[in-house]
Amino acid sequence: MKKEKTNILVTGSKGQVGQELKVLAGNFPHFYFEYIDVEELDITDAAAVLSFFEKNKFDYCINCAAYTAVDKAESQKEIAHKVNAVGVKNLSEGCKMNNSKLIQLSTDYVYHNNQNTPFKEGDKTNPQGVYASTKLEGDHIALSGGGMVIRTSWVYSSFGNNFVKTMIRLGNERDELGIIFDQIGTPTYAFDLAEAILKIIQKFENKKIDKNNFSEIYHFSNEGVTSWYDFAKAIFEMENIPVKVKAIETKDYPTPAKRPPFSVLNKNKIKQTFGLEIPYWRDGLRRCLKKLNK
Repeated sequence: MKKEKTNILVTGSKGQVGQELKVLAGNFPHFYFEYIDVEELDITDAAAVLSFFEKNKFDYCINCAAYTAVDKAESQKEIAHKVNAVGVKNLSEGCKMNNSKLIQLSTDYVYHNNQNTPFKEGDKTNPQGVYASTKLEGDHIALSGGGMVIRTSWVYSSFGNNFVKTMIRLGNERDELGIIFDQIGTPTYAFDLAEAILKIIQKFENKKIDKNNFSEIYHFSNEGVTSWYDFAKAIFEMENIPVKVKAIETKDYPTPAKRPPFSVLNKNKIKQTFGLEIPYWRDGLRRCLKKLNK
């Protein structure tokens, strides 16, 4: 007899992906969601996490909780490690305890190689800085506990703080902006990432995908390739903001943490395994801006 509902825990629910999962919940009526953030559960507290999983039964845990302040992480190494690695360990153990499946969100920052072709899941990692190294540690923990890791890049949304919102604000405040042109990647609309995750769960629940495909690394970003400069130009063009944009090099805008010069992700594995169609990045941006303008 088929169970009525699939129970899904979303941690870090106030973040960009967590908020988009809430938006999408109505499209997946057979899923029951519980949304928590640090106020409800501190994932770095092992005893609290185990107690929570003892009292609650979930089929899946989508971990959207992360320490993502890339530059601050350089001086707040302990906090970043606690959230990005210890927190994942606690969730992984909680999931194992009641037979839940962990889906861990990760980042393009783990690669950071002198590669100029899109990264595949098996490519060598080379994290530079605290954020990248703690996220990679979290990936290893999730996988060793039987979890799935989804690495993504350049995430933005109509929720929270992100590059799109910053560009709109600065574009309306200033006459000229300098934007980096020598970092290449792909923007990811958090709505599209959230939808892909729920479709993946749906495929497993409908037994359309072999469960052996679960504990793997997958890549997800929108389709296409761009630079931060071109991304900013697209935002200003779609929003009709008449700001002058000057192309600058990474060395002209030094930051405490190093950014990957090239972080385009190859998404063939996730598309072929789960039959996903991924939208083009400019189309995702257009939909996000439409939502923001409402």
